[in-house]
Amino acid sequence: MIEASAADGALVGVDVGGTFTDAAVVAGGRLVTAKVPTTPDDQSDGVVAAVLAALGRAGLGPGDVTRFGHGMTVGTNALLEGTGARTSLVATQGFGDVLELRRQDRAHLYRLDAHHPAPLVPPERVHEVRERCGPDGVITPLDEGSLERAVAAVRADGSGAVAVGLLFAFAHPGHEARVAAALRAALPGVHVSVSSEVLPEIREYERISTTVVDAYLTPVLRRYLERLGRRAAEAGLPAPAIMQSSGGVLPIEDSARHAAWTVMSGPAGGVIGAAALAAREERRLALTFDMGGTSCDVALVRDGAPARASGTTIAGHPLHLPMLDVATVSAGGGSIAWADSGGALRVGPHSAGARPGPAAYGLGGDRPTVTDADVVLGRLPADVALGGRIRLDAAAARAAVGRLAAELGLGLEECAEGILTVAVGEMVRALRRVSVERGEDPREATLIAFGGAGPLHACTVAEELGVRRVIAPPAAGVLAALGLVMAGERRDYVQTVLAPVGAGGLAARLEPLAARAGADLPGARHSAAADCRYAGQSHALTVPWDPAAPEDALAEAFHAAHRERYGDADAGRPVEAVTLRLAAERPGADPAIAPAEPGRPVAGPAVIPMEGATCWVGAGWTATTDPLGAIVLERP
Repeated sequence: MIEASAADGALVGVDVGGTFTDAAVVAGGRLVTAKVPTTPDDQSDGVVAAVLAALGRAGLGPGDVTRFGHGMTVGTNALLEGTGARTSLVATQGFGDVLELRRQDRAHLYRLDAHHPAPLVPPERVHEVRERCGPDGVITPLDEGSLERAVAAVRADGSGAVAVGLLFAFAHPGHEARVAAALRAALPGVHVSVSSEVLPEIREYERISTTVVDAYLTPVLRRYLERLGRRAAEAGLPAPAIMQSSGGVLPIEDSARHAAWTVMSGPAGGVIGAAALAAREERRLALTFDMGGTSCDVALVRDGAPARASGTTIAGHPLHLPMLDVATVSAGGGSIAWADSGGALRVGPHSAGARPGPAAYGLGGDRPTVTDADVVLGRLPADVALGGRIRLDAAAARAAVGRLAAELGLGLEECAEGILTVAVGEMVRALRRVSVERGEDPREATLIAFGGAGPLHACTVAEELGVRRVIAPPAAGVLAALGLVMAGERRDYVQTVLAPVGAGGLAARLEPLAARAGADLPGARHSAAADCRYAGQSHALTVPWDPAAPEDALAEAFHAAHRERYGDADAGRPVEAVTLRLAAERPGADPAIAPAEPGRPVAGPAVIPMEGATCWVGAGWTATTDPLGAIVLERP
């Protein structure tokens, strides 16, 4: 690990949230933070402002910065809001309706009125080319006439992006390469995403959906990163490295090529920071609890390493790429409380955002939020300026909650308690999803609470889960930004092989991925895994793999993983490797931060102000400060 010192210059991380943009600067053993309101119209304004504010507090200038990590929600927001680029799809003849058909499943098993969201590419912008590949190679050569017609149709569509997804392109990418070359030559201003470049993996629906998401988002992300790069340069800052969904950063120019890699960029920084803290814990398990102004992101950490997944679904669109296993719910400090048509109290998914924000912000918001409920109950002191700028208006918070209370026939504090109960229920369900549904008992875990609102609600969430130990890091309010300081570089590579395990040759099939990783990230540490299944199964389990070991060891590891996941294994049944995975990683910084003075124990109920956050010590809990400056909350 690289230790930060004065000679290393300043290390900077910036995380953009729905309400605040957070910056962390580490230099000379000091951690200095800053929060500024997020600038939704152009997030790069808030990013540069946050960096300069933190540097000013540290007594440093832009020229002192040697490393600048950045996590953002540009891609996620564009996907949720439907503001991506106008996109076309070029598909194999006869398979143009793959996005419409999905997997022929219902949006809800028992509700026939529930529907999947419309595809990002409507049928009129799907164009087919005559070609066909099978498992063993080309069946029908690519017809040049159909390719010319497809290129002309994309031009006529006026699309700013096009996805290319052909059948069996994960194994035989030649036809896709030819289609992409023709599109790029004829339409130089149009972004082209190719499935064999984005995701060379089996299952055409997930592969093509991921490629379409990449095409849809990349023009938006590229424009943002170009603005950010210009503004950083004008301010005298180095070009930022961008956090990927996998938990590693990449140079800004590489990130601008494939937006799909960054969809989970925002939550990833916090998970990396929390995992570094969890690695110091004696307990094997930790649950990360990142509650901000708009949403709550949670993840599982085993032995200091965050759990990983091979995909997720956002706004109904599958995204099948290596990423941290993060669950997100619309339960943040700015989540709006309301009464549904049946008179039930609901919270979210709509948020008051940065502006107008909760009623307590005094910026024009008049609808009750989780933050307003905290103010009403005295858990968020009105005499503390949020982000150093926003003074809370307790009267406005009481008025907003009071109107909802009257509508529901509840008392003021009763309604505020109800708002928190509903919001906590949403967050607890997310935490159970990443723990209980992964075969882990949350009662054995430490809850690491961060984000501007995480320590404020951690005790209540922990009680619902049966957790008895909570840690609020010293930089809880900006831990995601600190995680961006600490994050290393990472690139992930996948390739479907569909090969028997034990017959030999798997290690040789991994060599092309290792060669690419060596060229892309020289000197990186490589780790491999394989998606395995029993012959005849349709779905696979990802198993860590040492390519230097006998292949039989991979089969044994799969049997053990199958037994752990499903309670049964068949050691005599043939095992098949579906997809090989390789990760290349270079470590980031391990900044040395001066130890904190231990404080006296605080018994709840009590409020403890923190840098960028507020910690609520619930009744029956005791809070102490550890040598790192973290608040440790425990209950008998």
